[in-house]
Amino acid sequence: MMGDQEKPNRRLALAAGLTMVAITAIQFVAARFSLREHLTSADITSLRFSGAALAFAPIIRRTGLAKMKALGWRRATVLALLAGFPYPLIINTGLTYAPASHAAAICPASIVFFSFLLARIVFRDAVSGVRSVGIMAIIGGLALFALLGNSDVRDAWRGDILFAGSGIMFSAYAVLLRRWAVDAVTATAAVIFLSCLPVPFVHFLAPTGFGSASVGEIGIQLAIQGLLAGAAAIFLYSYAVRQLGPHIASLFMPCIPIATTLMGTMVLQEIPTPIQLIAILIMIVGMAAPALLRT
Repeated sequence: MMGDQEKPNRRLALAAGLTMVAITAIQFVAARFSLREHLTSADITSLRFSGAALAFAPIIRRTGLAKMKALGWRRATVLALLAGFPYPLIINTGLTYAPASHAAAICPASIVFFSFLLARIVFRDAVSGVRSVGIMAIIGGLALFALLGNSDVRDAWRGDILFAGSGIMFSAYAVLLRRWAVDAVTATAAVIFLSCLPVPFVHFLAPTGFGSASVGEIGIQLAIQGLLAGAAAIFLYSYAVRQLGPHIASLFMPCIPIATTLMGTMVLQEIPTPIQLIAILIMIVGMAAPALLRT
């Protein structure tokens, strides 16, 4: 009976992870497009959580704040600091320096690496030989990307550092979800609710491009960054983490560089250099090998 109940959950977790991959690829490319045009990183981050709040308002209204109170405001605040407002702000700021393909390669690879590292430290998870080789490949790919792959864009290294930092944050978020046994809806609602609090202050204090952007551009970013990336993607990844564990759920990440690089080439005309493609390939192999070779 238990085995029959687990199979649908694993299939749903697979579907959730793949959908999250598609949303993330679209998010990177859309953010990079508007950052090159009119909007600022603070604008896009504000739209992310404004749209996410609209998506989750019915859920929060129906459940109230009871689940978040049960989680505890201190824990909810920690989760929001890791996966809430600061997290996309750091990524969007990085996208002002580096192409979308950089974010798509470094963010997932750093999430896989730090999820592995933190899960090993916190839960003492066993590490297979294949997994160890995969992690070494990720480190090698990241090093190659950082040391030799940034000659195409000035100051791209600044964005790469921010992308790696965001990976540490989201890895810690995933590990805490597992440690505290937080369900996906509660985690997502807490992150969105608390991340909406600084939006008015950021809107008035930070530089903004809302005045020069069209209503269509703002609406599209509200939908992509808010409804999809801000609400749906966090929920889907949180669900995958709860079903599969943080280091296994992070293995959906190898698909993101492929999807984003292809989309960025077509939409943004940002063509990776040969060294970057080699580095991305090494990281993809490092992320995917443990999953592909696991029985």
